[in-house]
Amino acid sequence: MANLWSGRFEKVMDEIVEEFNASIFFDKRLYDCDIAGSIAHVTMLCQQGIVNEEEKENIIRELQIIKKQIEENEIVFNVHNEDIHMAIEGILIERLGDTGKKLHTARSRNDQVAVDTRLYVKNEINEMIENIKYLEYILLEKAEKYYDKLMVGFTHMQHAQPVTVGFHLMAYFQMFKRDMERFYDCHERTDYNPLGSCALAGTTIPIDRHLTTKLLGFKNVTENAMDSVSD
Repeated sequence: MANLWSGRFEKVMDEIVEEFNASIFFDKRLYDCDIAGSIAHVTMLCQQGIVNEEEKENIIRELQIIKKQIEENEIVFNVHNEDIHMAIEGILIERLGDTGKKLHTARSRNDQVAVDTRLYVKNEINEMIENIKYLEYILLEKAEKYYDKLMVGFTHMQHAQPVTVGFHLMAYFQMFKRDMERFYDCHERTDYNPLGSCALAGTTIPIDRHLTTKLLGFKNVTENAMDSVSD
């Protein structure tokens, strides 16, 4: 699949530039978020009468096959794929032809990247919060066990005051508690759906952003398309 700006140039892009511009080797981790976003998008397109039921089912089926093949390392990406979004779309179009092209209706790579990133960040935050909760459980358990065991408290790398091991461990408990609160705050800020913002100013096609918001598990839609794709 040709890159988005190949039509601007008379010659083929130099390999060094192509490799420099490609993000596939690090954004391929977004594959499951990209496919989830695409499934929600085509489901909405079908409900709105923009694609028919058969087209929707074919696209979803093929996306699920692609997801499984990526997870089983049956699909090998290279620099020519440019990024995970173009790679998956290219495979879909190769397999479904014009039907595959309809998936990108009322969607830009700009809002596609934005929704993938938010889904990925939300998932990572949830995992980090669970890890911190487990760590805090261990700290609390050890603090209770050694609540009366004395140790030296330091300041400026010098002996300062006697403290207990439990007291020392609970200091770290509070630090990680603040970290967890920061993650909760970040999750709250991330929990808004940018899909439907398109390139930067939305679309005149009658889409339903609230449906994709529900399907993807977001709290609400973003309020400004330009902000959504530049955040």
